[in-house]
Amino acid sequence: MIISRTPYRISFLGGGTDYPDWYLQHGGAVLSTTIDKFCYIMCRKLPPFFEHKYAIRYSRIENCITLDDIQHPTARESLKFLHIHEGVEINHDGDLPARSGMGSSSSFTVGLLNALYALKGIMPNKMQLAREAIRIEQSMVRDTVGSQDQVAAAFGGFNHIQFLQNGEIIVNPLIIPSERMNEINDHLMLFYTGIMRTASNVADSYVKHIQDRKRQMRIMNDLVHEGLSILSSGQDLQDFGRLMHEAWQVKRSFSSLISNSVVDDIYEKARSAGALGGKLAGAGGGGFMLLFVPPEAREAVRQTLKSLIHVPFRFEFNGSQIVFYDPNMDYKPRPGEHYRRPARAFQELSLLKGYDDPYAHNGHTNGAKQKPSKRMHK
Repeated sequence: MIISRTPYRISFLGGGTDYPDWYLQHGGAVLSTTIDKFCYIMCRKLPPFFEHKYAIRYSRIENCITLDDIQHPTARESLKFLHIHEGVEINHDGDLPARSGMGSSSSFTVGLLNALYALKGIMPNKMQLAREAIRIEQSMVRDTVGSQDQVAAAFGGFNHIQFLQNGEIIVNPLIIPSERMNEINDHLMLFYTGIMRTASNVADSYVKHIQDRKRQMRIMNDLVHEGLSILSSGQDLQDFGRLMHEAWQVKRSFSSLISNSVVDDIYEKARSAGALGGKLAGAGGGGFMLLFVPPEAREAVRQTLKSLIHVPFRFEFNGSQIVFYDPNMDYKPRPGEHYRRPARAFQELSLLKGYDDPYAHNGHTNGAKQKPSKRMHK
């Protein structure tokens, strides 16, 4: 049995510049952190006593014979990528809902890769996990996703992540005193809008024409450096909140799908109650809203948005981890032997040809309670 625990992330600045269509030509950068809300993946080698070979449990239950039968695209492609052909059971659970802007799909991919590697007795490094998750999502599943979520999930922590034109990725942890880090955390609030959406659908609306938005993209990139300067200096943190507001206005101009009347109403109510800035936590459209709120205004914002679920959180610094490791029995064939399914198909005893039910002659139906034996009366 293997259990991996992988954090979700919140992104502050630079979102959009992490799409390869952009950064491979111009470079990109984001400022993000992981939080203490997690995706859990449990997996084990499936004993060959079942009629299925692959069991995948998430919001659906899949019991499949072949890899190609698996409907979950990330699970299917991850198993293919790691050349896992023996029986496997995979179970997913998470602290936050899917399709909510918290990088949940990439946390799933990173956590699944980490768990499957552990099942093979291999411990990959964090950059390997990030790069392979990016490859699976972008090249194999072919989702319209950026590259920041996979890096954040693998590494954990509060980071300035750079995407270079040559494809290199550089992770720079934010180095500031713990008191300053706690102060930043205390200025942030997270609310669930209740709107579920598929991030790649929203991203499709602007990534395909991302080269036509050079002005907005360069502003987003510049805001990352300005934000770093505020956080790493003694500058008033309220300036960071105002910077988030500016970045959200730029992001909204990318596409009409980034925001909507419901989201705009939530944001304006939060601002009127004292929030200085904020944004939707992912590609846009819905999911979680991250707000920058001075501590003295937190209660007012909470009351104003009392119809929404408030999610308290703290920053997380470990990234994807294997939190339980107990290799189980290996059913792979020994050298020189050939693994195969049982020659006889699984079937009920009562359906076997030639089977004579001893109770059928006494008026009992098959499966009836067995009569006590004489031994029981002694």
